[in-house]
Amino acid sequence: MTFAILDFGTNTFNLLIAERQDRSFKIIHTSKQPVKLGRGGIQMNRITPDAFTRGFVAIANHMETIKTYEVNEIKAFATSAIRNAVNGQEFVDEVKKRFGFRVRVVPGNREAELIYKGVRQALPMNDEKKMILDIGGGSNEFIICNREGIIWKHSFEIGMARILERFTLSDPITHEEVRALEFYYRQELEPLIAVAKKEKPGALIGASGSFDTFHALISHKLGMEPDRVHGREISMKEYRKLHKELLQSSMDERRAMPGMEPVRVEMIVAATIFVSFVLRACHIKHLYHSEFALKEGVISELAGL
Repeated sequence: MTFAILDFGTNTFNLLIAERQDRSFKIIHTSKQPVKLGRGGIQMNRITPDAFTRGFVAIANHMETIKTYEVNEIKAFATSAIRNAVNGQEFVDEVKKRFGFRVRVVPGNREAELIYKGVRQALPMNDEKKMILDIGGGSNEFIICNREGIIWKHSFEIGMARILERFTLSDPITHEEVRALEFYYRQELEPLIAVAKKEKPGALIGASGSFDTFHALISHKLGMEPDRVHGREISMKEYRKLHKELLQSSMDERRAMPGMEPVRVEMIVAATIFVSFVLRACHIKHLYHSEFALKEGVISELAGL
């Protein structure tokens, strides 16, 4: 049986087409459409008319792709921007009316659970505790886990689209603005810092999104050939070099960086400050990247994994 999994995030609408096999799944296609659903309204928990339009255009594009495959069922999931918007149900209802499928609005804790299930298909878990982070536009999900399962999970409504609407950042960002962001992150992430002090996870696994871009930027700089695995370690030395470069860069300079995804140009600086802060505040020694996240978690459940 072949499924199309649609993940309606705040920054991008993602598509995964996969075939369910005996206790496994085979990925047939992946693609994404930039949407920026939260632009202009996320701080007011409202999806603007322009964002409605961008969302429907993205879905229509994905539906054209889906038509080229023999898909048995479409499963669609919506996260922070839609679940928190006062007119989020209106968006969901209009999707049903226009495209004929139901959108499941996922609570933050359920989103974290699906992310964990996706990540563990890309990177094997062992007895050591690890921290998973998925940076979104509306929310950031943290999961502390090992191969036995989830130890702790939390969804923080401080995604990068919310940050950019809350803070006015210079181009390039100033030292004072970096400090202001870090002060805000420390306040908001107090529950995470407390549990990390207790559980002591030794590694951070970045799931998809911004971490795809970090990996692509570092790979281009090092002249690395694309690998065929869906998860790998990122050198902390190379990440720190990239972090410094991003802090010093302008929007135009970031657009020109090989490996930079256009939808990330505006948000990647706030994201790298966030990651760098988490690494320091939680005393993390190793950094990994997982290409898999929520939508792979959905298909892994369907495959009974």
